[in-house]
Amino acid sequence: MTRLSGSGDDSASGPGADPVALALEIADAVESLTDLWTVAAQGAGLRLSPHQLRALRVLESEPGLNLTALAERMEMGLPTASRLCDRLEAAGLLERVVHPRKRREVQLRLTGHGRQMLDEVALRRAHALAAVLAGMDSPAREALQRGLPGFLAARGRDAPGVDSAGH
Repeated sequence: MTRLSGSGDDSASGPGADPVALALEIADAVESLTDLWTVAAQGAGLRLSPHQLRALRVLESEPGLNLTALAERMEMGLPTASRLCDRLEAAGLLERVVHPRKRREVQLRLTGHGRQMLDEVALRRAHALAAVLAGMDSPAREALQRGLPGFLAARGRDAPGVDSAGH
């Protein structure tokens, strides 16, 4: 877990709670959500690593990237990105296509199977999250729903200590 203080009571309470204490609680929730996300994704028809899933998501949002651009988006070296794409291509999730105007450039595109896998993972994750949300009482669920837009709006701005890539 993320608890950094050993005081025993570092939970945020009430409106206007200490942002650091609240951040620690949220960090614990994010760890739990990450575990839920990973387990749900691993139940899909084809087991994909987090890097493989992320590469597919990048290519879904930016079809036709070349290998160099994908490596940059994923902040990894070119050889690592190449091996990642080799595995995705071997699994039938990705295809390499010659750029229509730049014959020396190869574009990376999701296959129909790659799109299906992303849809399956998204659906499995939504069901897993829905099960957790269903276990919350209605006021807690509503409070979470009310707070999310403010969180996302603040995250969209440059937060101190966080670059635009989320680091």
